[in-house]
Amino acid sequence: METQLDPMKDDLPLMANTSYMLVKHYVLNLDVDFKSKVIEGSIVLFFETGSQYMKTGSAGEECCQSEFDETCKMGASEPCYIPVINVSTSSSKMEYNDFAVSGKEEEATSDENSNHSNSEQASGISSSKGCCSIENYGNKDFLLVLDCCDLSVLKVEEVDVAAVSGIEEFTRSAKLTGVSKKLENLRNWIVHELVTLPADRWKEQLHYFSHCSQAPGCGELLFSTGTWSLEIRKLGIQTPADFPHAIRIWYKTKPEGRSITWTTDQSGRPCVYTMGSPINNRALFPCQEPPVALSTWQASVRTAAGFVVLMSGENSAEPVQLQEGILSWYYYVSMPMPASTFTIAVGCWQEVKQQSFKQTAAIETNTEFSLPSSQSDFRWHEEICGHQEYPCRFQNPAARLQAVIPYRVFAPWCLMESCEEYLLQLIPQCLSAAYATLGTHPFSRLDVLIVPSNFSSLGMASPHIIFLSQSVLPGGSHLCGTRLCHEIAHAWFGLAIGARDWTEEWISEGFATFLEDIFWARAQQQLSHDETKGQQELKALLRWHRLRDEVQNSEEELQVLRPKKESTGELSESGASVVKYGLKAEKIFMQVHYLKGYFLLRSLARTIGEVSFLASLQKFVIKFHGQLILSQDFLSMLLEDIPKQKESGLTVESIFQNWLDTSGIPKPLLEERETWKECQLVQQYHGFELQVTKWFQTNWRIRRNSKKKMKKDEVVFQQLLPDQLVLLLESLLEEKTLCPRILQYLERTYQLREQDAEVCH
Repeated sequence: METQLDPMKDDLPLMANTSYMLVKHYVLNLDVDFKSKVIEGSIVLFFETGSQYMKTGSAGEECCQSEFDETCKMGASEPCYIPVINVSTSSSKMEYNDFAVSGKEEEATSDENSNHSNSEQASGISSSKGCCSIENYGNKDFLLVLDCCDLSVLKVEEVDVAAVSGIEEFTRSAKLTGVSKKLENLRNWIVHELVTLPADRWKEQLHYFSHCSQAPGCGELLFSTGTWSLEIRKLGIQTPADFPHAIRIWYKTKPEGRSITWTTDQSGRPCVYTMGSPINNRALFPCQEPPVALSTWQASVRTAAGFVVLMSGENSAEPVQLQEGILSWYYYVSMPMPASTFTIAVGCWQEVKQQSFKQTAAIETNTEFSLPSSQSDFRWHEEICGHQEYPCRFQNPAARLQAVIPYRVFAPWCLMESCEEYLLQLIPQCLSAAYATLGTHPFSRLDVLIVPSNFSSLGMASPHIIFLSQSVLPGGSHLCGTRLCHEIAHAWFGLAIGARDWTEEWISEGFATFLEDIFWARAQQQLSHDETKGQQELKALLRWHRLRDEVQNSEEELQVLRPKKESTGELSESGASVVKYGLKAEKIFMQVHYLKGYFLLRSLARTIGEVSFLASLQKFVIKFHGQLILSQDFLSMLLEDIPKQKESGLTVESIFQNWLDTSGIPKPLLEERETWKECQLVQQYHGFELQVTKWFQTNWRIRRNSKKKMKKDEVVFQQLLPDQLVLLLESLLEEKTLCPRILQYLERTYQLREQDAEVCH
C-alpha cells in the first residue's frame, strides 16, 4: 500500500471503503443522448454492512476514525480541500417527491442548482475535512466513499424502500426483533433481507430491486466529488450499520469521460461503447471498483429508435417502445461480478443471421459434444460450490450438458457479409472446443460485436458479450478463430474466476493465451496430432520473439507479474487500495502478462503432462468459479495434485522466484529455449525451415545479379500458414538488406495484402 500517491501519475487508486459498506446490487436507469454525447439518469445502490465494521462491532467512532486516517494517508501531498456544502440553498430547490415513479426524474435532475457540491477543486484524494470535519458536518459522521471520475453528480438521496407496495414480506421478522421501531433501521433491514434472499428466488429478488429503485426519496444526502471519488454522508450518522443501505445517485457522464468512447462505426453512424479503459467504469457510473465488491446489476437504457443497446446481461433484450421514437432496453445479471466487468455498446448494429435451420442444427449437433473426463460422471458437481450463493450453472444439469450456448453476432451494416464468411461458423466450433476442455460454460449466452475501428485491441471479453476488432475478419479463419478462442477462454479465467488483486493480470491473460491454443486445436477437428503440436510450437516461437523484444524495450518494473510480491492482495483497513502502475501509459500496450503467463503455464503443462494439467484446470474451475483468487491459490492446488513435483523442487516459492516476482526472461524459459533449436516439429512442419533458407538465398542471388531477371521456375515456394508467414517475415527483417524485388516477389508468392492483420502488420 503506497503511503503517498499521485493519482495523476502511475498507480490507479481504488478508493471505495468496501470494508465498511459493500455494494450488492446496482439498478441503472439511463438515457443515451448522441447529440450532447452524454449518458444521464440515476443509479440505485443496495448495500450490506461491510466485514470490517461487523468485526469491530459497534465501535462506530473507531471505524470513522480509521477511515479518516486511511484517507489522509492516501491524500495528495498538497493540502486537500472539500468545499463547504450550503445545505439550505441546495435542499430548498429540490422536492424529494419529484423522484417517485412519476416520470419526473429527467425534469428534476435538469436543475443545475440542485447540486450539493459538484466542485472538482479537491485535488487528488480527499482528506481530513471531507471525512470527519466537526466544523462542517458534526462529530465524526461516517463517510461512504465510491469510485467516481469524470461524472457530474447532481443529487444523492436515501431511497424509501419501506414505501414499496408488497414489501411487507420483508418487514415481518423486523417487527419481531424490534428493528422496526426506527424507520431508518426498518429500511436497512428490508435491504438486508432483500440482498440475502436465497438463489432460487433470484427472479423475485430482481423484481423487488426494480420496484425499490423506483421508490421515492426520503432525504437528501451530503456529497462531494474529488478527482477519483464520490464521498457521501448523512448528518448525525456515525456508523456504517446506521448509514442508508439504499441510495440513489442522479448524475451525467461527460463527453470526455474516459470509461466510454463516443465515435462512429464503419458505416459512419454514431455509437458509444465501453472500450476497456484503465480507469474501468468509474466514468460511466459511481461504483465500488475493488474486485471484492462482487455485485449483480440490472439496467434500463433508453435511446432513440434505430439504435441497438447491447450489454453484459443474461437476457437477450428486446426493445420496448416508450413513446414515439424512443426505445427502452432492459438487461440483468444474477451472478455477482466486479463492477469493472459491466459493458455497454449502443449503436446502429445489425444482427448477422445464418439461415435458422443451420444454426439450430449446429447447436443440436454439438449439444452432446464429448464431456471432459472430470465431468463425465459429475463427481465434482456433487460438492457445494465455494462462491457466495447465486443461481449457478455448474449446479444446473441442463447447463452442464450444453456444449454450445445461444449466441448472436452484431456488426455495422457494411461488415455483415464479412461476418457471415467465417465468424458465424467459427463461434459454435470454438464454444464446443472450450466446453470439451473446461466443461460447463459459466455464462448462459453470448453476443459478439464487431466494434468501431478506433478499438485499440483485437478483442475484449465481458459477461455475456465479446467485442472483436474488425481486423480479425479478413484473411481467412485463423486470426478470427484464435482471437475468438482467447476471448471465450476469459469466460472462465478473468470473469468466472477473477484476480483478487488486479496487478496479477497474468491470471486472466496468461490463462487465456495458453487456452487459446488448446481451444483452437480442438476447433480444427481435422488436424492430426503432429499438426496440432507443430502449430503450438510455432506459436510458442512467435511468442518467444515478442517476449524477448518486449523485455529489451520496456522498463523492468513493468515486466514483473506480481509487482506487489508478498503484499499482493492486501488492502487497507477501509478496503481501499491501488493498482500498481495501473495508469502508466506504456503498460496499456504491453503483452508481458500474456506472454510470461503463457510460458509459465506451458512449462507446467510440459512438466506435469498436458492431460494431467488440463484435468487439474477442470478441477480448479469447478472449485473456484465465482470466486476471486491469488496466484498461490492455483499453484498450491496444482502442486497438491501432483505431490512428486515437490520432491523435484517445484514449489510455489520457486515459481514466484523464477516466474512471477522477477523482471526479464524467466530462467527456466531461457534454459528451455536452447532445446527449441533442435525441435524437429518447428523445422520440418510443412518444410518451413527450408522455405526460410530459400528466401535468404534468393535475396542474396538477386542482390548479386541485380540486372538479371529471375526465372519464374527458378525457385518454388510452398504456401505457408499465417503464423509461418509472420515468422518468415520476422526472420527476413533480421537481414541487413532486402532488395525491392524480393519484397515484390514475397507479395506475389503469398498474396500478402490478402492475408490476416498479423501478417499485414
